[in-house]
Amino acid sequence: VQLQASGGGLVQTGGSLRLSCAASGRTFSSYFMGWFRQAPGKEREFVAAIRLSSGTTYYADSVKGRFTISRDKAKNTVYLQTNSLKPEDTAVYYCAARTSTVLNTHVTGFASWGQGTQVTVSS
Repeated sequence: VQLQASGGGLVQTGGSLRLSCAASGRTFSSYFMGWFRQAPGKEREFVAAIRLSSGTTYYADSVKGRFTISRDKAKNTVYLQTNSLKPEDTAVYYCAARTSTVLNTHVTGFASWGQGTQVTVSS
């Protein structure tokens, strides 16, 4: 499966962005889609995931209540609505796909990755 992330940008603290991840290719082989982020000098970390069949969502504690992951099956697209953004949310955001039926939020649990989109939150 090929993934194309978009929607990043520069916003002020408290602002919002909607990230999109368009999937193409063998999309039927994916059970989960996820978003990760990587800040300069830090490891890539899990942000959110969604089970594509049921729409069940999972979030990191750091974004719970502020970010919302959703999917549009007809468009093979997953979204990450980011609200109440903070400077510590600044990072490159990546979307990823997982083919197992059991969720693993570690980066090694996702086999397919998009190219990343930069989110910068100014204070």
